[in-house]
Amino acid sequence: MELRQVQYFVAVAEELHFGRAAERLNIGQPAVSQQIRRLERELKVLLFDRSRRSVQLTPAGRELLAEGQEILRAVDVFTGLARRMSAQESDTFRLGISSALGRRLDYFLDAFPRDGTDTRFEFQTLGAPERLEALRAGALDAAFIRGVDSAPGLTLLTLWYDPLVVVLPAAHPLAEKPVLDLRDLAEVPLRIADRRDNSVLYDTVVSACREAGFDPVIGPPFTGLQDTLAEIGSGSAGWTLVYPTAIGAVSSRRIARKELADSPMTIRMSLALRQDADPGRFSLFSEACSEVRRKVAEENSVILSGLVRPPVEFTQP
Repeated sequence: MELRQVQYFVAVAEELHFGRAAERLNIGQPAVSQQIRRLERELKVLLFDRSRRSVQLTPAGRELLAEGQEILRAVDVFTGLARRMSAQESDTFRLGISSALGRRLDYFLDAFPRDGTDTRFEFQTLGAPERLEALRAGALDAAFIRGVDSAPGLTLLTLWYDPLVVVLPAAHPLAEKPVLDLRDLAEVPLRIADRRDNSVLYDTVVSACREAGFDPVIGPPFTGLQDTLAEIGSGSAGWTLVYPTAIGAVSSRRIARKELADSPMTIRMSLALRQDADPGRFSLFSEACSEVRRKVAEENSVILSGLVRPPVEFTQP
């Protein structure tokens, strides 16, 4: 039995006329008659009394009509719910994020084009590999990814580049220099998160040091940004790096913040999308990324120039 057969049966039963039922269903009358006969054969019961000039329901037909109408009502409810869910989903953007975005996430949300619709955002805080996996599986519409240049099956839209800032004791001789060359730090112990905890930062820094002609001297373990800064400020030999948005945390007069000259280390933040993403959504995300790039570039320029000190935001994982 097919759903259309139930639809044909209900139409004929309510009209008590095959011709009017066919017009209501917008199909030919022979097709209606054929499907009704087929339904009767499958159910092994007569639904209509065709012995008179007018079409009449048999007792079995009258009893089954209520059930048929209930089936069609249930289908309407099912279809309506699916359409509402589809409309809601089309206005909902599922984003994979890290816990270190700070106000940069606000920049993205502010930059997202608004067209008067009730657009909603759902966020999932996941590790970078889990974000990429969820995106490929279709569980996310987009994901923030740091330090990745390519990912199979995904398109990466650049959000911003973060130039890393060197932090070292204010009492260290290097603190007297206006800007530093990375080679200046060759003999100073590096305080950095273990590669297992932050492979992007670790690989970026170590690779830059090797390109500058030295392997960094790895110092005491990185114990978190605040603790490490406190130890550096107390005179412990060492240097570390922070993102521009974390410079506000470096408030002690015992700590010096220094830019790297010539070839500063930068880490790219991207918005990852599936390559088969809906073109309309891709365009919206692309426009938002362009606006975020512009705003973050301006912010980084102001922060690094020392004109303002941003609010404290601990963005270093």
